[in-house]
Amino acid sequence: MLTVHHFEFSPIMENTYLLYNENGDCLVIDPGCYDEREERYLKHFITEHRLLPRQLLNTHCHLDHVFGNRYVHETWGLELYIHPDEKIVLDYAPMAGERWNLPFRNYNGPLHYLRGGDIVRLGTDELKVIEAPGHSPGHICFYCEAQQFVIGGDVLFRRSIGRTDLPGGNHTQLLNSIRTQLFTLPDTVRVYPGHGESTTIGFEKKHNPFLVDDSL
Repeated sequence: MLTVHHFEFSPIMENTYLLYNENGDCLVIDPGCYDEREERYLKHFITEHRLLPRQLLNTHCHLDHVFGNRYVHETWGLELYIHPDEKIVLDYAPMAGERWNLPFRNYNGPLHYLRGGDIVRLGTDELKVIEAPGHSPGHICFYCEAQQFVIGGDVLFRRSIGRTDLPGGNHTQLLNSIRTQLFTLPDTVRVYPGHGESTTIGFEKKHNPFLVDDSL
């Protein structure tokens, strides 16, 4: 069984997720630790709970979700897994950091690619990769069917959706991704988003103002 723990990092208030099992193996998803204090906080939690990071994953590669990739790679030797359409976003991230006055050193290690339908495994636990573009061109989510939750990145938020005014964003595509990829999941599925509090699929079908009129 997976435990989901999140940290809120950086001035952009991004949610970084650790998923770990009873053996202490863990996945690091969207590490957004921006400065040394936040890096120490992440490392302290991992050390204190005797966790062993096994895989580094990005739902997408906007700057706030990749700030900590390099640190995780250098500290635990993990290589990065993303959707192939996110490489261009990852490459652009340092330039975006300069524009936001948030300069950082980007990850430059090996890349491994995930696509819809792929399975990420941690021991006996499984996460299914769901392709959900629109907020960014290669955005993916990680769905744990056994425990009914999804690590959703910046696709669906409580009463909101991801922004689409950044390069590679597409509003129509985002809404279609939510309707066809997330709203087809059971209503009880908990959504852990890239910012803010968690929600459920059922709640968003009923109350999300961007989707309520034509939700399933």
